[in-house]
Amino acid sequence: MTNGVELMQRAIANAARIRHSTSPNPWVGAVVVRVDGEIFDGATEPPGGRHAERVALDAAGDATGASIYTTLEPCSHHGRTRPCTEALIDAGVAHVVIGIEDPDPQVAGTGISRLRDAGIEVDVGVGAEAVERQLAPYLHHRRTGRPYVVVKLAATLDGRTAAPDGTSQWITGPQARADGHRIRAESDAILVGAGTVRADNPSLTVRDWTAPDGTPPASDPRRIVLGSVPAGARIHPCTEWSSSLEELLSALGSDGVVQLMVEGGAGVLGDFQRAGLVDEYVLYLAPALFGGDDARGLFAGAGAATIADMDRGRIIDVTQLGNDVRVAMKPGAGDPTAG
Repeated sequence: MTNGVELMQRAIANAARIRHSTSPNPWVGAVVVRVDGEIFDGATEPPGGRHAERVALDAAGDATGASIYTTLEPCSHHGRTRPCTEALIDAGVAHVVIGIEDPDPQVAGTGISRLRDAGIEVDVGVGAEAVERQLAPYLHHRRTGRPYVVVKLAATLDGRTAAPDGTSQWITGPQARADGHRIRAESDAILVGAGTVRADNPSLTVRDWTAPDGTPPASDPRRIVLGSVPAGARIHPCTEWSSSLEELLSALGSDGVVQLMVEGGAGVLGDFQRAGLVDEYVLYLAPALFGGDDARGLFAGAGAATIADMDRGRIIDVTQLGNDVRVAMKPGAGDPTAG
């Protein structure tokens, strides 16, 4: 018999398939187990569509006495759709298993209370660590009002991003580049400096990635440039920004930008790093070496003056992509003596 942890893992997998299509709503997965043992899947549809719980209920048909596993607390307020709590109550569901509580002020425990008040058994916290990791950008946005900032980097094993003459394409292989486009597709906005635009004239699209179901993303992310760019640059249409990074993040958060991807250049990356505004680093490492100290590094500007001032964090994922390796890191107080 399938246990609760496995069913929550299945709900998490359902959410992963639609990660790129639901923002600013959370990407949620659900599983309904009917009393006859039949299992039905659900995942949140694009904004304006059904939430994961309703998709799974509709697939199940008769859900009387059923159990439902959902990665995030069901909504209890009227938005573009009817509250999921009401749908669950009306369907006669007997048991709701929730990964984590929703920090959105419009929910924040009220969905759980509403279900319990209706006599439904509710368990919270199954698979919570994995769900929190999956929903990290959404949770950050709801708690802080700012987007979750992902800094994407690509380098040789000796930490260099470009040759002394400025050439940099391509350090990593096609699988790593496609994975970088996946992060673009999951982001509501992407940011570069004006220097990068002038040097590389990027389009910053998601042309190298398709969703797990084979469909392309609905649109490219909004493009932000620190500084001004030529009228004919391929990055247009874009937002040109000249105020502080903190003001930018607040403005983007208010506009519903849940995740911001920062791609460069080295000066911009250094500015975000020194300001402590990065929530996650994703570094693609290629099996290549420039072999000297004259190639260009990941960051520009002043760094840590001593080893004690170095910014430490923790590795949260290591994945091989073709010949390259993707390393994801969360900043924070790491322990250099930990084994």
